[in-house]
Amino acid sequence: MNLATYNQNKTSKLLKLMLNFCLFCFSISFSIVQSSENPNFDEKLTELFEKEWQSRLKDNPVSANSYGDMSEPSALMDVSEKAYLVRLKSNRIFLTELKAIPYKKLTPENRINYDIFEKQISYNINQIEFKTYEIPFLAESGFHTSMTWFPKQTKFTNLDSYNYYLDRLENIPQFFNQNITNMNSGLKRRYSMPAVVMLGFTEVIHQIGNKKVEESEFWQPFVKLPKHFTSRDAKNLKKRAKKVIGKTLLPAYQSLAKYFENQYIPNTKQSLGAYDFPNGAKYYQSEIAHYTTTNMTAEQIHELGLIEVARIKAEMDEIIKRVKFKGGFKAFLKFLRESPQFYAKTPEELLKEASYIAKKMDGQLPRFFTKLPRQPYTVEAVPEAIAPKYTTGRYVSAPLDSDRPGTYWVNTYALDKRPLYVLESLTLHEAVPGHHLQGALNQELSNLPNFRRYSYISAFGEGWALYCEKLGLEAGFYKDPYSDFGRLSYEMWRAARLVIDTGIHAMGWTRERAIKLLSENSALSIHNITTEIDRYISWPGQALSYKIGELKILELRKKAELELGEKFDIRHFHDAILANGSIPLDVLSKQMNDFIDKVKND
Repeated sequence: MNLATYNQNKTSKLLKLMLNFCLFCFSISFSIVQSSENPNFDEKLTELFEKEWQSRLKDNPVSANSYGDMSEPSALMDVSEKAYLVRLKSNRIFLTELKAIPYKKLTPENRINYDIFEKQISYNINQIEFKTYEIPFLAESGFHTSMTWFPKQTKFTNLDSYNYYLDRLENIPQFFNQNITNMNSGLKRRYSMPAVVMLGFTEVIHQIGNKKVEESEFWQPFVKLPKHFTSRDAKNLKKRAKKVIGKTLLPAYQSLAKYFENQYIPNTKQSLGAYDFPNGAKYYQSEIAHYTTTNMTAEQIHELGLIEVARIKAEMDEIIKRVKFKGGFKAFLKFLRESPQFYAKTPEELLKEASYIAKKMDGQLPRFFTKLPRQPYTVEAVPEAIAPKYTTGRYVSAPLDSDRPGTYWVNTYALDKRPLYVLESLTLHEAVPGHHLQGALNQELSNLPNFRRYSYISAFGEGWALYCEKLGLEAGFYKDPYSDFGRLSYEMWRAARLVIDTGIHAMGWTRERAIKLLSENSALSIHNITTEIDRYISWPGQALSYKIGELKILELRKKAELELGEKFDIRHFHDAILANGSIPLDVLSKQMNDFIDKVKND
């Protein structure tokens, strides 16, 4: 090969190398441009979820602690107006970032996450814009009673954890003052709790504040300290606890009671309904949409309630005939409310009966589910400090990795107002297969983003729990006709809520009219009825979620049974209902339709 040919070949190879390098660079550049033009929108959505979740934890240190985030172990939530305006700005930014993500380019699962997240953020924005933080309590509970949970919810492991607990108690007076400032702002614009709901309200506050230090629920963690504490540490800790509880905390409760009695209650509004709030009609419709996850109007819900009340009343009449009671409906209710045979004589008796019912249902669960939660639950009395104004029973959840179980609370205050004939319904609703089973399974869904894993959609959760009351018929409960009448009383209770809640908050109903409707159509005690009516007055919209949710689940079950025929398996149906956690009813409908199609084609 001559030199010219050699140089020509060398030049040709060099040109090829240069061309290949240019093509490689162009390929890299094109790939980068293409990647920026087609980002992974699912990842962007996940990042947004996590950013918003961290914002939630930062805003609420007490909640963050329960999820294992101990970055602020002694702080309380900042509830000043300034803090809420910061949250409003943040939520608007989150919503803007969400809407910038193309919905149709997400996976089907993330479209569900997107829809639920959008509803949650929009509702958070609405709540702050309506300034609902200016009424930081309900008829039965609120910012003042939430503190009483600290002794049981705090993990006491070392000396620091006890001191963090005391630090948090020291912060309560400031927290109370922030809430008082907000309530005063509400009073100025006629946004307050109705006066009638405030009757007896301060009794609970007095009961907390007027106790001696060593009788206070806040002292309980110091009754029995860990054995590994030195005697000096134990002595100093108890000395500090007595000072914090006796000199700071209990006086704060006493001052709060005086504030309510002397300033707040005398200036609260006389009208009952949300319609009389500033921008009340829009506010109530927002609550309806949130708690029912539907687009129903107050008028539509009211009419549905009337239909359900009439249907249930007819079933109740049939039971009265069956037991051959001599007298009409009103006389039968009087008999149930006044006969000693239907009431426990001691708190222990009521708790034991509730525990027996719960354990009996535990044994039936394999007939109705293939997936059961790992977390156990227990049965306890509603804490004495809040019992007088508290509802009949409630479920209190616990984090999945907590050293305490979920708790089914039974109200043992005023035993002559706690009939045994409703205890089966109450237990199936609050414990299993109701709130505990659903909530504990929800926490085990590790594939869900945290905002879904730890959120509660009332129409789903309360609808499921009410459905579980009726499921008790198939599980062998309500053999006694009086207990079955109690079940129908509870169903009537939830149906009447549709009429009463909309009647009060959209149609100008009086408290007396609401009490009359429920007392004339159910066997609930008058004490329970008045407590419940006050709850509906103080919490617009929430009471609608039970019946609306239950009716949707019953509708979906009927559809599955009709379309699947012999392929219908109640266990797999229930597993599918609970498979995706707490979800809006429209999402539930879509997922159950997919379940039906899948079973058909298997």
